[in-house]
Formats: sequence, C-alpha cells, structure tokens
Amino acid sequence: MENNGRMLWRYNKEEKHEEIDSGDKKKPLTVRTALGLLLENIDPNDERTLVPMGHGDPSPFQCFRTAATAEDAVVATLRSATSNCYATTYGLPPARKAVADYISKDLPYKLSADDIHLTAGCKQAIQLAITSLATPGSNILLPKPTFAMYDAAAAYTGLKVQQYDLLPERGWEVDIDSVEALADSNTVAIVVINPGNPSGSVYTRQHLQKVAETARKLGLLVIADEVYEHITFGTNPFVRMGEFASIVPMLTVGSLSKRWLVPGWRLGWLVTTDPTGFLQKSQFIKRVRDFISISPEPATFIQAAVPQILQNTKQEFFSKCIDVLRLDADIIYEKLKEIPCITCPSKPEGSMFIMVKLNVFMLDGILDDADFCLKLAKQEKVILLPGSTVGMENWLRITCALDPSVLEEGLDRIKAFCQRNAKAH
Repeated sequence: MENNGRMLWRYNKEEKHEEIDSGDKKKPLTVRTALGLLLENIDPNDERTLVPMGHGDPSPFQCFRTAATAEDAVVATLRSATSNCYATTYGLPPARKAVADYISKDLPYKLSADDIHLTAGCKQAIQLAITSLATPGSNILLPKPTFAMYDAAAAYTGLKVQQYDLLPERGWEVDIDSVEALADSNTVAIVVINPGNPSGSVYTRQHLQKVAETARKLGLLVIADEVYEHITFGTNPFVRMGEFASIVPMLTVGSLSKRWLVPGWRLGWLVTTDPTGFLQKSQFIKRVRDFISISPEPATFIQAAVPQILQNTKQEFFSKCIDVLRLDADIIYEKLKEIPCITCPSKPEGSMFIMVKLNVFMLDGILDDADFCLKLAKQEKVILLPGSTVGMENWLRITCALDPSVLEEGLDRIKAFCQRNAKAH
C-alpha cells in the first residue's frame, strides 16, 4: 500500500483541517488514524524491531512503568469488591475531591469536588468541552500546530475551527496578533496547550497571563489543555493556566494518562475554574452535565483508586521519568544535527514531543511530510507522525518517550533513510 502521501493526507485549506479519503465522504484525520495507515505500510518481511516514534504512549517501555503505589491502589480497589458497581454521574465524590485537592496545590485558591467532572480519559474531556460549546455559527481558536483531537471533535459537532499561529522561533509561544486577527463575534473559546503537544513548549507565567488578558479583551473562554502537567525538563517550570481564572473563566482538561504513564486506564477530568461564577450563570455547567449524563463514565474501580494514586505517589517516581525524558530530548536534539534535511527550531522543554521542519527539496522522490513518513515506515520500520496531521505541512512530530537505546536506533534509521533518498549534488 505505498500510496502517494498527498492522496492520504489531503489538506483542505478552506476547512482548516486534515482529511482522508473515505469513499464519497471525507473525515478529519486523527493521530490514531494516521498512525494506523503508517503501520499498514510496514514491510511484513522486515524482521527488525518496530521503532514507534509517532505515538504518545510510553508505557510499553520498562523505563516508563507507572508507580508501584498506583498499581497497588488499583489492585486493592479490585480486591475490595466495593467498586464493581456503576459510579455516580459526574464521578465518585472522593475521587473528584482528590482531583480538586491535587490541582489546587498549584492555584492561589481552592477548588471543590463540584468543580471536577471525571471523564473516560482526556479525549472525552475534550469532546465534552467542545460539544458543550458548539452552537450554530460559532467557532473556536485552535493552535497551529495542535492536538488533532480538537479538530476532529469540532468537525463532528459543527463547531468551525480557526487556527492561530504559534511562533517556533520563540519557543512556540502564542502569536497574540494572530489570535486578535482571527477572533470575531462568533468565537466562543481559545484552546491553549501547555506543556505543548506537539511542540514540546512550556510557557512562562508572564506569557500565560498575556494570553489570559487577550482572551478577556476578546470575550473568549479559555480551554487549558494540561494533560502533560508537570512534565517539564527545561528552564521553564509548569504553571497552571487556572492561576489567571480571575481574569477570564477557565476550563482545564487533564488526566492520569501522561504523568502517571497509564493512558490505558482512561481516567481524565474536566475542571471549571470560575471564581466569578460566569460559567454557572451562563448555563454552560448545565450543558456539560447534560452531556455527561448520556456519556460513558470511567471504570468505577479506577475512580475509586484515584485518591490513593494522587496522594501516595512519591516525587522520586516523577523525577525518574523526567530524567529519562530529558535524556531523550537531548539525544533527539543532538542527533538531528546530523540530518541536513531536518531542522529543529528549538529544543523541547516539556511534554513528550518535538516538532521539526522537513526540507523535502533536499530529498529525491519525496513529495511532502506524509510521503516521507509512508516511505520511512516501508523502508526503515520507523513510525513518525506527519506534521500535516497536526496542522503543519512539511513538519514532523517526534516522540521523546522511548527507551533511549530504542530512540537512538530509530534516529540512526532516519539518518540512513535521508542519506539514501538525498538528492545528488
């Protein structure tokens, strides 16, 4: 199935999202769909180990195993036989309170259980936020590059997407001028992803405050995607956007998935940080709860384990994870210097990803980023995510969350691929 990358990743400039042909209908191309296409393109006769550098799931690697305290909490909950029942609609009260206490540690005020809505992973929290905001004719501002789930969720709810620019030469900061130029009377919210997926950025407190002030000036709700909270290994510490909820109302989406390295446990949250009461008065909370009442909830036994997971996990576990991610980021940044057709505008500071620029004009027979990734999968059994999937044509998203030895092997294969496909001087 070595198809032209342009036939698989068709960028619709009018609708501002990536699409894939599916008979007579086109649907937004999600990360999962894109990775599935690439996996289908692998040579079945290649006996080398697959190097998965396009995923956001580090859990297969032993160096990214979750904390023993988290495993013990789940096992204890299962064996107690007290959580085999349905959970309450918005989540078990002790779990909601535990999440509220956990997030409040980073805020100048205290959240309550009523501010927390538990979801089946962060993706459901995103879907919940987008669906609750979607009204006829409305639009939402997404960063470019973005996490493709936002694009897909907006497309299915009829919420139009406007993509504002991030500035790679300034650590992928929000381009405030771009935000102000795009926002109009129908814009309902702006999504801010920090730490950045897919950019690897970590924003300063000053920059986040500026974004909050801009949102207030434009009359926008802020959706703060903090699924990679506290996963920082550069110079900037993690700052919660909720610090600025007195300036503008905030929705925060997050989960256990990344910091605890358990994406398969499917435990996320949607948090309302609204000290002025604006969201309650606007009936937004009612719309959220109406949607939750017809949605599947996270497994009860996982919810029941949340208080112990959040309270008992030691800093040593988090520090060990950060150390490996920092090493991985250093390896990627240094080894990419050996590949002329790939450039890195800034070293990643957080999350589990890095965005790099692909110069297809230095390669022979490579049409674009999608074509590059398809042929790389076929020839080298390495999976990278095409940048067009996240809104950046002729860029690549590389994960930093692999065993360092596997990562080095993958980068060596990418280098060999680029050398083999380089244009003759």
